[in-house]
Amino acid sequence: MSTDLPHIATLADIERIEATPFAALDLPASTYDLIARSARRVGDRTALRFLPAADRLDDAVSWTYSGLLAHVTAAANAFSALGVGRRDAVSLLLPNLPQMVQAMWGAEACGIANPVNPLLETGHIAAVMNAAGAKVLVVLGPVPGTEIWQKALGLLEHVPGLRCVLVVDPAGALHRSDRDAIARANPHLTAGVHDFAGFVGTHASEALKCEAATATDIASYFHTGGTTGAPKLAVHTHGMEVTNAWNIGVSAAMSPSDVGLCGLPLFHVNAAIVSTLAMFMGGGELLLAGPSGYRDPAVLANFWSIVERFHVSFFAGVPTIYAALLQVPVGEHDLSSLRAAICGAAPMPVTLIREFESRTGLSILEGWGLTEGTGASVVNPLFGERRAGSVGLRLPHCGLRIVQVDGDGRCVRDCEPEEVGVVAISGPTVMPGYKLAEANRSLWVEPGWLNTGDLGRLDRDGYLWLAGRAKDIIIRGGHNIDPALIEGPLQQHPAVQLAAAVGMPDPRVGEMPVAFVQLRPGHSATADEIAAFAAARIPERAAIPKQVWIVERLPLTAVGKIFKPELRREAIRRALQDALADLAPLGSPLRIEVLPHARFGDLARIHLDGNVASPEFAGAVAQRLAPYTVRWEIAAS
Repeated sequence: MSTDLPHIATLADIERIEATPFAALDLPASTYDLIARSARRVGDRTALRFLPAADRLDDAVSWTYSGLLAHVTAAANAFSALGVGRRDAVSLLLPNLPQMVQAMWGAEACGIANPVNPLLETGHIAAVMNAAGAKVLVVLGPVPGTEIWQKALGLLEHVPGLRCVLVVDPAGALHRSDRDAIARANPHLTAGVHDFAGFVGTHASEALKCEAATATDIASYFHTGGTTGAPKLAVHTHGMEVTNAWNIGVSAAMSPSDVGLCGLPLFHVNAAIVSTLAMFMGGGELLLAGPSGYRDPAVLANFWSIVERFHVSFFAGVPTIYAALLQVPVGEHDLSSLRAAICGAAPMPVTLIREFESRTGLSILEGWGLTEGTGASVVNPLFGERRAGSVGLRLPHCGLRIVQVDGDGRCVRDCEPEEVGVVAISGPTVMPGYKLAEANRSLWVEPGWLNTGDLGRLDRDGYLWLAGRAKDIIIRGGHNIDPALIEGPLQQHPAVQLAAAVGMPDPRVGEMPVAFVQLRPGHSATADEIAAFAAARIPERAAIPKQVWIVERLPLTAVGKIFKPELRREAIRRALQDALADLAPLGSPLRIEVLPHARFGDLARIHLDGNVASPEFAGAVAQRLAPYTVRWEIAAS
């Protein structure tokens, strides 16, 4: 990485960097070449450190860059020996283990990596693998406390294109006879079931035994989107991933002296590219904070000890992680090694930023990106003004526009500064499209410019301010309400840890804003108290939530983002339950569930416990729900 580039403080610094043509940057041709260059430059420095348990810091194990390159090379050669070529996928069903790092970049070196979220249901994992065309699966074996191996056994017969399974089995729980039995039960596994370490170890070599990848070759398929319908796989090229690693490293001035802590899951693009590949690009050290990362309560409980012990300079999290860390006192821990705490994946309430910074003395750098843009496109400048509430300036060579679109999603015009519109991105980090061609409809606002689905505005200094996801906007009687207008004031209540606002169906105005809140541990408050507190601080009368509901825990995605689709479904359920409550005498006690539906988005299913619906009841339901735009059906239980 060039050392003579200016530290980025303003948009003008980015433009000075871009004065050098992109083609003249001499970036690595592939992710494998990236690791190899760092190994030649700083081969004896630590590349990867793994912490098996967050409360046993002395047990950490490490690999140098030379060692990492050797392991990645061996994995690539092993996959190649199994018939994996440049167009073949290796699916990875693993937690944050060193083997995940080895397999990820080894798969990209000879073919295509397909990291999969192990928390998905078995059927959806199989669908992702089939969509990717997986030829090899690397999976965690039987380990107490995880369900990954059980899911793998359940999906094998449903992935007919699979030829081999490599089992990461650190405890040696799966014997050769077990593996042979699994292979016999699944005849399509023509290359068998093998121990990952043993099989890869037999293919150790100083050189790759496959054709070297180029910048335009496909490197990975990252699953993105929901859990219903055909899986959407974002196609990443080697050039995309290398470029994103480079511009992240340039923006943060990463060097071999840096240590980046990774607690987000490696199947997610943020951890894989922003945390991992960018650190490898700079020759720094990646610290894997345990197999479960932030999902392990011990990691958060011992977080500041980990930072101090391993001299962490960067870590990334989502707002829920920062809210949880507020409950962990810094105490006397030395945090002087920390250069920045990065927040992405979801907007962070300004009140949470200020509270975290005041308690810890750390600066939070908010950033923004998406899987389709390789992970990061915008970040607040480390060396410039950090504007709380903004996600910052675009990264070098990342195009960024705010546009108005027509009903087909096509660009009508560019927005003026401070005008809200659709956020569009372009450049060498933007994917060519989804693997499934039909998913690319309405993806581009114009050729080369991807519709991100986010709304936002650019200020006159180039800072991006998000105004919510287009699909998250609450539309009350034709009036657009940004959920952040509600969530920010709710978050200011001293008893509230997390808050989320969604639209609830309303027969008169289409949608009404409602909110769900999770309380801080050890705090108490009533829903009415919280609602009154927020109402006094919400600037728009139309945005004051009709209801505030206290829940024990808000639903989160695997990376810790609040999962709003589940909250929207719960709001629909409550609205319809209220609308039909007095109809019970016509049938029997009502039970309503709202399910994700591939065609309709959400489908409300109205159950009559123990009875078949009478025509009178069905007619009454139809009349009562006519003003609602929710799809529904009656199902006798």
